[in-house]
Amino acid sequence: MKRREFLKTVGAFAGVGVFSSLPNLAQAATSLKFDSYVSDSAGPSWIDRWFFDELEKRSNGEITMRYYWAGSLTKVGGHLSAVRDGTSETTLISPGYYQAELPVTRGLEWYFRMERADELQQVCREVYENFEPLRQEWEDRHRAKVLYWTNWNYAPLILREKITSLADLKGKKIRAYGVATDVIESFGGIAVPMAAGEVYQALERGVLDGVYGFDFVTAVAYKLHEIAPYFHDIGDGPHAPAVTIMNRRVWESLPAEQQQICTDLANELYGGKFAEIYNSVLAEYTKKARAEGVLFSSLSDDEKAKAKATVQPAQVDKWVETVAKPNGIDGEAMQKVVEEAIARYSGTGTMKRPSEIAAGL
Repeated sequence: MKRREFLKTVGAFAGVGVFSSLPNLAQAATSLKFDSYVSDSAGPSWIDRWFFDELEKRSNGEITMRYYWAGSLTKVGGHLSAVRDGTSETTLISPGYYQAELPVTRGLEWYFRMERADELQQVCREVYENFEPLRQEWEDRHRAKVLYWTNWNYAPLILREKITSLADLKGKKIRAYGVATDVIESFGGIAVPMAAGEVYQALERGVLDGVYGFDFVTAVAYKLHEIAPYFHDIGDGPHAPAVTIMNRRVWESLPAEQQQICTDLANELYGGKFAEIYNSVLAEYTKKARAEGVLFSSLSDDEKAKAKATVQPAQVDKWVETVAKPNGIDGEAMQKVVEEAIARYSGTGTMKRPSEIAAGL
């Protein structure tokens, strides 16, 4: 074979990452893109980095990762289709950005039903395993392999001014995300949709009075406390289920041993690694927040009970009536599976809220 023809042949095989059919050339590593709409310091990014860094190590470099953070490859709202269509191999998906495309998954989005974020992760996993329409939504409709369920830990109510009751929220303009909108509106606040990157300036200009549905780690990383230092615990429980996925065709192309590594890593997350990572990050960021002027406070038990009664079960009922039924989903059946999972995992979590950590400092 002439040199030019040989190089042309090697180039063609390099384009698809396969060298095994050429003599004396080792098989190339599988290179995967992880494409995230948030920064590498955002809440779930700590979990994602651990998973994919370990995947590289445990596959002895047979899988390598290229990270694209903060929408550097795909714009916010485009990540689900990017993985479904193969533009990216892996990504983090927050359902609130895909309300029309993920109606079943939205049945996992609610507040005031659980206490701990690591309990919510277990609940999402169990519902995924036991409610077939949820699996079909991901595996068939969006051609995705769910690598693991994750979430955004806790979302304090972040305000420019301190409140002592829910009544103090009436008329305040609060940036809200996904079902956080229901919470703010049920308290008499004005929910303002806004991309995360615009929130700091909106607070600075007085366009917003506060922020809700912005997880604690990300809020501190984005320095929202420089403008809005009051971080209120309103008793709402964990925030925003999310899921890390891989293009299904890519998953099926991986050798069985590499698939097993992914499964083992996911099981480690469910087995306690998720809480271990997050507990460390939450402790670090709580200390950082205190040092930078965050003022932690909690509503009274009576106010928390009032908040819960205001939001639930109205929030879940709204999903059943306005999302599940129009999409042909048996919402009552799904919520029965959810309730059974909540009962199973309630009280098992170890992830403290930032206000609890701050109280112990």
